[in-house]
Parts: sequence; structure tokens; C-alpha cells
Amino acid sequence: MKKIYISMIALTALLFTACGDDFLDVDQTETISTKDIEMFNNNEGAATFVTAIYNEFLQWDMSSFGWIGLSSITSDDADKGSSPGDTGTDKDVLDALTYNASNPSAESTFKANYAGINRCNQALDILPKLDKADASLRARLEGEAKFLRAFMYFTLVKCYGGVPIIDHLPNPSSEEDRIMQLTRKPVADVYAYIEKDLNEAIAVLPTKASYPASEKARASKGAAYALLAKVSLYQKKWQEVIDNCNLVTGYSLVTDYASMFRLAGENGPESIFEINGVASVPIKGIPGYSNTQGARGAGGWGWGFNTPSESLVNAYEEGDVRKDATIIFEGTTLYDGRFVPTSVENPRYNYKAYSSTFTDAWETDTNIIYLRYAEVLLMKAEALNELGQTSQAILLLDQIRNRAGLDDTTFSSQSDIRTAIWRERRVEMAFEHDRFFDLVRTGQAKTAFEADNKVFTVGKNELFPIPASFIREAGGLSEQNPGY
Repeated sequence: MKKIYISMIALTALLFTACGDDFLDVDQTETISTKDIEMFNNNEGAATFVTAIYNEFLQWDMSSFGWIGLSSITSDDADKGSSPGDTGTDKDVLDALTYNASNPSAESTFKANYAGINRCNQALDILPKLDKADASLRARLEGEAKFLRAFMYFTLVKCYGGVPIIDHLPNPSSEEDRIMQLTRKPVADVYAYIEKDLNEAIAVLPTKASYPASEKARASKGAAYALLAKVSLYQKKWQEVIDNCNLVTGYSLVTDYASMFRLAGENGPESIFEINGVASVPIKGIPGYSNTQGARGAGGWGWGFNTPSESLVNAYEEGDVRKDATIIFEGTTLYDGRFVPTSVENPRYNYKAYSSTFTDAWETDTNIIYLRYAEVLLMKAEALNELGQTSQAILLLDQIRNRAGLDDTTFSSQSDIRTAIWRERRVEMAFEHDRFFDLVRTGQAKTAFEADNKVFTVGKNELFPIPASFIREAGGLSEQNPGY
């Protein structure tokens, strides 16, 4: 009941064929007849088009090994892990920040997000035609599709900078549409487009509390406000961060930090938006998400990649309950009684990817939490501090620290509180796919990577390379990022 993801085999085969050799080949409309549309011209049918978008997040290329490489192994929170000779195709060069324009993880992440945007555009094209479905339901579903499209464009702009904006189903015979698909837009244009989608979503989405229990994972008004606040944070629009954070209501910090990353705590009062997985047919988990990060070797259950770094271990203050909730240490017993022997190959593993029930399964019940209330408080604290309202920022910072078992901060100056908030983001949100991007947006990257014995090249490593195959396909319409 808790999972909204259903088997979409027939619909996927009919409407959502994955992109082939062309990255942005999103013309799928020729196979959709009036009869086909009529099959889905009801409330249940309308919902399937948006459920198909959520299903994209349960794909290997969207949320698993390549994305883990880009968003986590690259950061100072994680090392490649695994065996020294097992590169994981490219996880060694991601760890060392020496990847190039042919990097498989950069390519798969780029392509997967456009496949998801394709599904959003399909849904937004078809939903208005389903006139037998309830109008208010269709409006809500369009809001969900716009939120999810904004979410994917936010991933793209963080990773690659300016990217093509595809806002409708292209006409295959239109030269204008071909250019649209292959021309990178300025970063400011991408952010403006994300903001437009989110504001339109906010107008029609319900609150999380308005959804039945079986649909709590769907995008809500609170999720759209929280993502809009985060988009503003990346642009340093400090007052807009505060304003949008203030509109994220109906959520609260859970008492037990570790509980959020276990099955019983999923989609709880702190959760704003997370990707759900479950290891039972016909609903599925994220392929390999838990397995690729599981303990490796004798007594282990996985591939052992994305291991917590010594730098991350040292970032926790004494008594911080988040350390043992985030990191699996060899020689310790997990919350479910499983003992992790010292015979495993790596000394540490990602606890937030662990599945108790489906420990060594390829698809597990582990979720990925992307937005939660603790981050809203930290975003607001950061913005308040930047606007000189440091005393108010400290109150929010201390809420996060106290939940972690720590005393109030002893810092008081704007500069010290800025650093304290950044440090708190690191330990609060470790392995939640934010650290690399936080280092870049705050200008900490070069210093942080040097401390972790990595070389961050300013002017290059802020962005990942646009896939070389896309640049070739663009034929001069798009340029590569600097340094690649």
C-alpha cells in the first residue's frame, strides 16, 4: 500500500520507449492513436501517465550506480571503495576527479534525465485530451509532472550547467524543434524554466496530508515549495529562500534520526520528497542501489562501492548520533542484529543504503530521500545568516544539532555561523546526494578536496562534462564545458 509505483509494462511499450542512439530523440507520438488514448480516458488511466514518470526514478541509469558515482563518490564524503582493482567501470576516475567527456556515468545520468523529461512532456501532452477523467485530478497530475520535470532539470543544471530546454514533444519534421533539442540554454534560462514549472505546480498540488496513505510519496505543494527554496539557494536569492521555506508547512523533525532510513520510517513526518523502492513484484526497487554499496568480501553482501571517507568520519563531533546512523563500521552489529565482521574488504559502508529485509537482493526496499524538513531549516538558516539575521539562524541551527544529541553552537559571528551551517549540512545530509554540489555552490570545493587528497581544478570540475556523443550529435549547436 505504501508504494505508488506499479507495473507499467504495457504502457511503457506503447508510449515511453527509451531514447535510442540519439540522446534527445523524444518523438514517440506517431504510435499513439485516438483509440490508444481512449483506453486511458478515465481517472485510473490518467494517473498511469504520471506514475510512469515516477517509475523512471526506479531505473539503473537514473538513480543507481552512475548517479552514485557522480553525486557521492566524487565528493570528499566518499571513496571509491570495493577492491583496489575493481574500477566499477569509471568510479576510480570519478573518485580522483580525472574523468573526461566520454565518462559513462556522466553520459548515463544526462540521458536518463532526458528520458524522464520525455515522460513528463508525454504526460503533459496527453492529460488535457483525457476529457473523461476528473478535471481536478488531471490538474493535480499536471502539477506532479511539472514538479518532476523541474526536479530533473535541477539535476541537469547542477551537473552540467546550461542544457537544452525541451518543453514540449518535438515535431520530427521541424528544424526549429531539432535545434531546440540540441542547443544548450544559459544557466539563468534553465533556472527560470525550473521556477516556472514549480510555481505552476504549486498552484494545483495538494498538501502531503491531503493524499491518502497509499499515495504519500506523490509530489505535494510542500515538496514544490521546498525544491523552489533549494533552487533559490543555488542562485543565492536569499530572501526567496526564506519566503519559500516559510511556506513548507505540516512537517516536523523526527526524534530518532536513524529511523528515517529504515523501512518503518519511510515517508514520515520529516519526509518531503523521496523515491520509493520495494523488492516485490510487480512493484520494484532501485536496481543495485543497495547492493552496489553493500559490504564486500567475507561476511558481506554487496559490491562495496561508495564507502564513507576518513574525512567524513572526522567531521562528526563526539556524541553525534548521526555518525552511527550514517556509517556501517566493520566489527559492529547493525540495528537488526546483523554482525559485520572485520573480514569485509572495506572498513566502512553507507548505512543509508542498507536494506534489512532484502540485504543482498538486487532490488530492495531502500528509499532515496531527496527533500526533508531538516534541510528546509538549514536552508532557511543559511539564508537568514547571509542577510545578517544571524541570531535567528542560530536558533534553527541548534534545532538540528539538538536532535543529533549535540549542545547549542558556541559560535556567534556571521562568518563562523556560515561555516557551522555548511558543516551541519555535511553531517546531517551525508550520502543524500548533495555534498559535491554543496561544495561547488559554496566555493569550498578546492580546499575541501585538497584536505581529502584530491585535486579539484577550478574552472573545470565545478561541472561534469556534457557527453561527447551528444556534442557530436549537436554538430556545432552546443559547446563542451571548459576543460573537457
